[in-house]
Amino acid sequence: MGTQKPASQSVADANAALLASLPFDDTTDFEDADRGFLGALEPGIVTASDGTVVWDNDSYAFVAGEAPPTVNPSLWRQSLLATRQGLYEVVEGIYQVRGLDLSNITFVEGESGVIVIDPLISTETAAAALGLYRRHRGDRTVVAVIYTHSHADHFGGVFGVASQTDVDAGRIQVIAPAGFVEHAVAENVYTGPAMSRRAGYMYGANLGRGPQGSVGCGLGQTTSVGEVGLIVPTLEIAATGETHIIDGIEIEFQMAPGSEAPAEMHFYFPGFRALCLAENATHTQHNLLTLRGALVRDPRVWSGYLTEAIETFGKRTDVAFASHHWPTWGAERVVRFMATQRDLYAYLHDQTLRMLNQGHNGAEIAEMIQLPPALESAWNARGYYGSVSHNVKAIYQRYMGWFDGNPARLWQHPPTAAATRYVAAMGGIENVVALARTAVGEGDFRWAATLLDHAVFADPGHEGARELQADTLEQLAYGSENGTWRNFFLSGATELRHGKFGTPASSGSPAVVAQLTPAQLFDVMCISVNGPKAWDLDLALDVTFTDLDANYRLALRNGVLVYVEKPAGAGTSVVVSLSKARLLQLLGGDTDGPGIQVTGDASVLGKLMGVLEKGDDNFSIVTP
Repeated sequence: MGTQKPASQSVADANAALLASLPFDDTTDFEDADRGFLGALEPGIVTASDGTVVWDNDSYAFVAGEAPPTVNPSLWRQSLLATRQGLYEVVEGIYQVRGLDLSNITFVEGESGVIVIDPLISTETAAAALGLYRRHRGDRTVVAVIYTHSHADHFGGVFGVASQTDVDAGRIQVIAPAGFVEHAVAENVYTGPAMSRRAGYMYGANLGRGPQGSVGCGLGQTTSVGEVGLIVPTLEIAATGETHIIDGIEIEFQMAPGSEAPAEMHFYFPGFRALCLAENATHTQHNLLTLRGALVRDPRVWSGYLTEAIETFGKRTDVAFASHHWPTWGAERVVRFMATQRDLYAYLHDQTLRMLNQGHNGAEIAEMIQLPPALESAWNARGYYGSVSHNVKAIYQRYMGWFDGNPARLWQHPPTAAATRYVAAMGGIENVVALARTAVGEGDFRWAATLLDHAVFADPGHEGARELQADTLEQLAYGSENGTWRNFFLSGATELRHGKFGTPASSGSPAVVAQLTPAQLFDVMCISVNGPKAWDLDLALDVTFTDLDANYRLALRNGVLVYVEKPAGAGTSVVVSLSKARLLQLLGGDTDGPGIQVTGDASVLGKLMGVLEKGDDNFSIVTP
């Protein structure tokens, strides 16, 4: 149903007007992005062992020249920079591979080998990056891996540069901030199905690539789709000022928990006068609440860490690099770059609180707030990944929650119930579609999208409403400076036209899930209980882990599963003995295989498993 449309005249005009309002003649970023180039992977395609393409940077070759009318010119500029691919020298002894995944991988040369920083998302892309590095710098042995923070694009490719065997033997150190494993696992498992489904929208994973499709997400191009792994750190950094010598290289650490990630850190290399800022200072405004979903991040704390970095490292730093985008060189420019990023997050925080204390709600503040001219014109503060609009709403949510204080909005109808009433009040669905068509003709796509959202939720089979909503979302995409907004709009249009595309890539890989602790596994079980189905059950059993010398008492009552670690004994007549790996298999659906011993009433385990349900990886988003 329906096909892609060209940019409307109003969108094309708005995109053209933006060209006159921003300093497009400033080419500094392009000079920095090209600096130190040593060579590219040719072709820029990475495949898995079975031939499946897990990364294709060449598919963005169309991003060249002037922006077409269907792409915001500021986002087009960002994509021109982000599509650059290859090995780059940061300073002599530090090298980055960019353009082989959403994130960067960095190589720091030591006395006998090389330290790897942030091994991308996938085993395959990390291995390709290491191969490209070695092609230009020699076959150096990996002696350490540093994870800057707990997001999968910074650890998932670890098996492409290291092996568990070498780590266990002490030949490779794995270094991460305190709390890394807990947060890496929790985010990817507890809300994995919902986050992964929405991430498919956010990163445009199912979109065609081209001037009317995906052009990137602002932070990078997209996510690779290969094997995701995890090796548990052998050294956790716990305190700012902590210093370690790794393969003859001195590294000074600064903790930054609760900033862009729950577990994150910066670190400085005195011998290179180089500062790694993880993902807390990049060439975009970042997310305070990512559109895929997450806990709201704290911009006050975030900006404070950047102030601390300026005070601690600013005068000693000749180059700053991060886990995304390109480095910044020169002491004055580095400080100015960090200060701009710091001021951006601090301004959004402080002004949002000032206005909420004057009685404005999040949506109102998002429309009212204006950045200072210096921040508005700074390329690294533009909203390519995060945005002023959704970041301000996130700050409001962090402090005030979902309710804006107006009692008329305290108990509103859910979307479908509200939609049927709105449509009826506006004279029926044909009238609503006609009103939306008028709004589209006037270039008021935001209002058209609102009208058509009601129309589609009131009558999801109405082809006219679906088609016009798809066209409307597409126009919103064409005008979006934010890469993830563009991807969301286009993904919604795609599903309205062609049906749901599911979850292209799941975050809960076996290697990540295997790191769950018993308590985390039981948490997964707790959030999988179908409450109403379990209302009448009153169960108790012990789970004894044969490989961990640990026992947990589980009780299911009132639709709530509770667990306590305690010795096996009185209180239950049912004991389930198995290894942690076998429990993982059981939760994955293997109920009949060997490795489970049940003492007592075996039906108790069956009843418990019978009320657990998996998440839906293809739930509806733009339809009811």
